[in-house]
Amino acid sequence: MELKYCRGMAASILASILIFTTAGAGQAGSLAGSKGDVRFPPTLGSGECNVAYKGYVAASGHSAYATTFYSRVVDLYIICGTKLNAPSQKAAEEMALRNCQAGLTRWKLKTASGGCAISASK
Repeated sequence: MELKYCRGMAASILASILIFTTAGAGQAGSLAGSKGDVRFPPTLGSGECNVAYKGYVAASGHSAYATTFYSRVVDLYIICGTKLNAPSQKAAEEMALRNCQAGLTRWKLKTASGGCAISASK
């Protein structure tokens, strides 16, 4: 006994499942416009860290934004570091922290808060 109507219906069901899964995968792949996991709100001035944070939000892959804590009484500067479109969220966080620490070393700065921390990552 051969079923002639089931083959056509099975093919159309599989085709519709394929269409819906590829449409969902395309939407889930981009992280552009997302602030991600915000651990503390970043202090943004009008300088390079503001531009770096906007670049982090606009990045479509795994990215991280690290910055120094800001104390108006003690610290008069903000140092930041980013890593955009890394292979994973953990790799992005590690590189962003390294970039921020490199800024502290380069400018020979000490902060009251003790250094850099991840502000946001996705």
